[in-house]
Amino acid sequence: MIKAVIFDLDGTLVDTLGDIATIMNGYLGSKGWPGHTIASYRQMVGRGLSNLIRAAIPATQTHRVAQLYTEVYEVYEAMGAGESLPYPGVTETLSILSARGIGMAVVSNKPDPITRNMVEKLFPSIRFAFVRGGLDGKPSKPDPASTLEAALACGVLPSECGFVGDSDIDMKTAQAAGMLAIGAAWGFRGEQELREAGADIIIESMEGLLKILATKTASA
Repeated sequence: MIKAVIFDLDGTLVDTLGDIATIMNGYLGSKGWPGHTIASYRQMVGRGLSNLIRAAIPATQTHRVAQLYTEVYEVYEAMGAGESLPYPGVTETLSILSARGIGMAVVSNKPDPITRNMVEKLFPSIRFAFVRGGLDGKPSKPDPASTLEAALACGVLPSECGFVGDSDIDMKTAQAAGMLAIGAAWGFRGEQELREAGADIIIESMEGLLKILATKTASA
């Protein structure tokens, strides 16, 4: 029985790819380094800001990731939510879940302050029991630590949670936490990666989540 749903943020609730490309290509250009296509960033995101920087900068500069992190973070933080918007049907579906008493949380590898700011700005009417981004000293997904904290904050067992995400990292996180792994086919990575990563269920839209939960919450 599913009593709570934990969501990834980028590529699941919010389409941030354009802003990520703008931030990184602007920064790379300021250093005289080549940028990347928006499509290329689909494979670079999801593992936290440090790994995004490492993937985007020239290979000869990867030893400088820690030094460059602060500069990129400042640009990222200043942009806030930028031009990013929730995917179609996301806000409406979250409102329905809330009305049905389904617990909800967000767990992202995006830096924690930026994650919280984005959730507050784009979903001001939605009450999440737990919002967590990447934190120094805390393991990031696919480590299940934050995801298990989210389940606790929702007041449910991990086995009573669904985890919705668009990447292999999210599916591995769900599996490590003992949760139903729900793949978001509309996100950055696509259906094939989700299937190969062992998704239990793949949905084509956020509205599809309502149908899944209707069957998973029908009986105790």
